[in-house]
Amino acid sequence: MENVVGDRVLIAVQAVNISRLSTHPVPTVPGTLIVVAGAGPKDSNGAGKSSFIASITALLGDEQWRFASGAKAVSELLFNAELASGAGARQWASADHGYIVGVFGPPGLDSFAPPPAPPEPTAESATEHVAELTLTEDGDDESGELFEVPDTSGGAVTVWLKVNQEAPHLEIRWREGVHLAASPSEAERVARADEIWASLPRSAGKRDVVARDLTKVLYGDRVRCVSFLSTSVRSKVATNLLSQPLNEISPERVFEAIAALTGLDAELEQEREARRDEHAKRVRAAQAADRLAEFEVESKALVGTFDRRDQARVRLAEALRCWRGRQARKLADAAAKDELLAADLTRHRAAGESAAEAVALVKAEITTLREDTLDRQVSQARKELAALQSRATKLDADRAVAENSADELRAAIPALEETRRFADGRDVPAAESELRETRLRLNQALKALGVADQEVSSAQAALDDAEGGPAAAQLDALSAAGVGATGLLDALDVAEQARDAAHPAGLRGWPHEHAVIVDAGRLGEAARALAELPGSVLVSAAGVSVVGAFEGVATGREARIKAAGQRLNRAEDAQESAAEVVREAEEAVAEAQRRLEGARAGVRLAELETKLAERRERLVGLNAAIEELAPKVAEGERQAGALDFRARTRDMEIERLDGRRQRHEAERAQAREQEAKVTAEREALRLDALAADWGGTVETAREWIQALPEEERPRAAEEWWRIAERHFDQALRDTFPEEDAEIPEELAFLLSERGGSTAREQATFAALCGALASYLRGQEEYEKHQRRQIEAQIVSRQRDLSAAARGAEEAAQSTAVHRAALTAAIKARLTRVAEEFEKLDTSYGGYGATLEFPVPPAPADPEQRWQWRVTPKWRRGEGQGFVPYNRRANTALMDEKAVKLVCAAAIASSGGGHLCLVLDELGRNLGKEHRREAVALFRRIGETYGITVIGALQDDMEPYAIDACGQYVKLRRSSDAMPYNEPPVIVGHDQHAERVRALAAYVDRGQAGEGPV
Repeated sequence: MENVVGDRVLIAVQAVNISRLSTHPVPTVPGTLIVVAGAGPKDSNGAGKSSFIASITALLGDEQWRFASGAKAVSELLFNAELASGAGARQWASADHGYIVGVFGPPGLDSFAPPPAPPEPTAESATEHVAELTLTEDGDDESGELFEVPDTSGGAVTVWLKVNQEAPHLEIRWREGVHLAASPSEAERVARADEIWASLPRSAGKRDVVARDLTKVLYGDRVRCVSFLSTSVRSKVATNLLSQPLNEISPERVFEAIAALTGLDAELEQEREARRDEHAKRVRAAQAADRLAEFEVESKALVGTFDRRDQARVRLAEALRCWRGRQARKLADAAAKDELLAADLTRHRAAGESAAEAVALVKAEITTLREDTLDRQVSQARKELAALQSRATKLDADRAVAENSADELRAAIPALEETRRFADGRDVPAAESELRETRLRLNQALKALGVADQEVSSAQAALDDAEGGPAAAQLDALSAAGVGATGLLDALDVAEQARDAAHPAGLRGWPHEHAVIVDAGRLGEAARALAELPGSVLVSAAGVSVVGAFEGVATGREARIKAAGQRLNRAEDAQESAAEVVREAEEAVAEAQRRLEGARAGVRLAELETKLAERRERLVGLNAAIEELAPKVAEGERQAGALDFRARTRDMEIERLDGRRQRHEAERAQAREQEAKVTAEREALRLDALAADWGGTVETAREWIQALPEEERPRAAEEWWRIAERHFDQALRDTFPEEDAEIPEELAFLLSERGGSTAREQATFAALCGALASYLRGQEEYEKHQRRQIEAQIVSRQRDLSAAARGAEEAAQSTAVHRAALTAAIKARLTRVAEEFEKLDTSYGGYGATLEFPVPPAPADPEQRWQWRVTPKWRRGEGQGFVPYNRRANTALMDEKAVKLVCAAAIASSGGGHLCLVLDELGRNLGKEHRREAVALFRRIGETYGITVIGALQDDMEPYAIDACGQYVKLRRSSDAMPYNEPPVIVGHDQHAERVRALAAYVDRGQAGEGPV
């Protein structure tokens, strides 16, 4: 099945376990500008904007994900606990799979089944043209779908992309209608998503469609999405024309950005593959020519080699004859020596047998002495002695512990007896009762003492007040100034009862208490002295003068001082009596405390005496046991010593006999050594091996020697060997003249084993001759065959060279044709982009724009990308010529042209179908004064050409984008401790409000599980 989605457009997206995105469905308005804002813990970052728009590009088949290679990068969008929350690695688990769900509906509203009529819009909402969506959760819906679209021809279809951490990284399923996961909570929606996926039919029979077939199956290989994403969600990104000022981007990078938007990058990659193929075929043709020349050189050398090998065969035959003469001479000489050694061997064997008989007799005597009865008796006696000694040691240790414990108890008794005398015959309960009573009396006495102390303080304060007087400050000031004065109230003698009656409104208070009597002549001097004491009153013969106000009352100073003194004396007497009572109570408490300690000491003393009696009984038992064990220990020591003496005497006798045995064994060993030596010498002669090497008996060897010519008959074995070796070496050099010649494995091994000594050379000589002879016999047929093959190989290699050259030429022609076709395609695509650039510029306030793109030569390096250069140009005024983009211009113009160029490339790549342009960091490089115009331009172009523009933006772009966009989506995450986002905010604007309300009628069904979104 192909092109499942067809002409439908994306109307809703749901992400499950994708980054930190919430699982709430997000409706989308096709054919307009959709801005995606974020509210993270600190700013717009951390809310998942880039992950949200990246999931949309994966859903719409953006080829920058490399679907043909399995789209492994999509798995990086899965929820990662460590990245989502500061403590996520401990509280949350990373997701091993997730889902990207897209609902595709018809491009027009007429194709939808009519939803329930929404409430009539108010005048205010009609004026503002704003519709807010409310997402709710239907917890009672058994189907698990958020809303349903009738399954009619051309109706909605829901596509589910399952993103896996392991391969396959993408699996695709779909079903007619709207099928989204709906439950009251995030966790339930995740579980519900797994259930819905399991219920969906497999998209390819017994298996699911995977990443490599996504664009073909879902969109019929049509381009539905182009994007500029940040490196935070996709490691390999194309050049973003909006990420920096346009005039700072090189022409090469401008082409890369347009190629990514229009799909030319894939065709350029195919062109590079064609150049690689052409290069490989040219390399193969050159290698074929080199191989032909090399073979011709080698064939000439082979003919000379064949001639030398014939001579080697003659020399090898002579070497083998001389080797046989050596073998005959060695066998004859060894037979003569073997006859002499046989007589010596018989003599040594007789001596060895005699020594062996003597050794056997001594061993019998030693065996009799080593009978183990005495050893067992010694071992048993030692064990019994060790047990008795261990028991005695333990009894001594127990007695020491008991004596120490008794001493400690006796040492504690005198102190306890001394303390017990303080109890005066009282037991512990009675002493505790007396202590409680005395402490109660002490508390009462302390309270009485506190009352007395308070009374003394009060009386002392009253006396101090009476002695100072109300006019004390004035009198002190005048005295310091040298002016004599007397307090007015001090000069009066008023009865105590009269003073108390006059307190409210009589003599108490100002001015009487602040009045002083001075001499009339010094009145001015006194007024100056009291200037700092406002309320002072001066009384003289000249009259009364007031310096200021003053408070307080005092009359009859002497009487008041006397009364205050008497009161203080009474309070001090009462204080002393209360203190005496407290001291007596404290002494009574101390005495009661001592009695209680004495009573407790009596109880402790009785316990110690009981324990002391027990320790004494324990000591008596231990002493009796020790006395009983001592004789047994002494008897055990005596028996063990006697048995040890017997054992030492036996060992000395065994040692003497062992010395005799060793002498006899030495004699036997010497006889055996001589016997072995003679035997070894006979074996070293290797008569059997020599006879086997010769291939006959000793008699036949002697006969062969006698049959030799007279001059060869006296030759020794070594002389035969030197002659054979010279013939073999010459034969070997004739066979392999070069030092680095290839030698058969067996022959090479034997040659490597040959070196080092003459013995090794002789041991390997026969095998070497056989191997060389075998090689030369095999080479005879090979040489004949080789001579025939040389001519055939030359003809074959010439034919291969011709075919390789022809293939390289054809590849070059194919690459040229492909490059020409690709050049035409690139020029046509860039021409289409230039035409759309011209239309957009003239339609939206410009004077015309175009693209300049000269055709570059193909690179010589097959691995190098074919680098094109695109130079945007535009007119700055009516009738003016085109100016290159990298000329100095104002920022607003650069921002406007960059937006138009991106839109032109997107329009050119759409081919008239529904296209989605996804931009990360929308307007990041735009100046503040141009942002609103640029965003509005995106919206107008999208609505005019039916392009859905989705852009993620930062905080500083949000105020400009809200009023200019067609739909506003805000992702929210208020704290770093939250692994998932909060429900998003979605707002539709302007003329698309009706479309948004139509979607709201489908999603706003069910209970309000989580409130407005």
